[in-house]
Amino acid sequence: MVNSILNLGKWVFILPFAVFGFLHIVNANQMAGMVPAYLSGGALWVYLTGFAQIAFALSVIIGKYDKLAATLCALMLLIFILTLHFPGLSNLEMSKLAMTNMLKDLGLIGGAMMYASSFAKDNSIIG
Repeated sequence: MVNSILNLGKWVFILPFAVFGFLHIVNANQMAGMVPAYLSGGALWVYLTGFAQIAFALSVIIGKYDKLAATLCALMLLIFILTLHFPGLSNLEMSKLAMTNMLKDLGLIGGAMMYASSFAKDNSIIG
């Protein structure tokens, strides 16, 4: 019984990625302002990250390239921390939100790395 409940962890873990990915796609123009000014094509980056999050969730669901997808997901989240959240710490008005999002993404990085190292089914690309 307990193991059945614990096995739901995979679904609980990927659900935010699927939802955030969908929200990135449907709200790309509104979210484009969050893209750092030194990167051109704001909405394009939002679409790209949205599709990447959905691709990660789908990869885990079907068990194909899931180790690679989890590793790339962790890397994407690290990039979010370094380019979005960490710089936001210097803005007093945004620092609380930046810290919250940074810690959320750090936890998700840990989950993605744990998934890649212990639960991934397809080791074909990165072994």
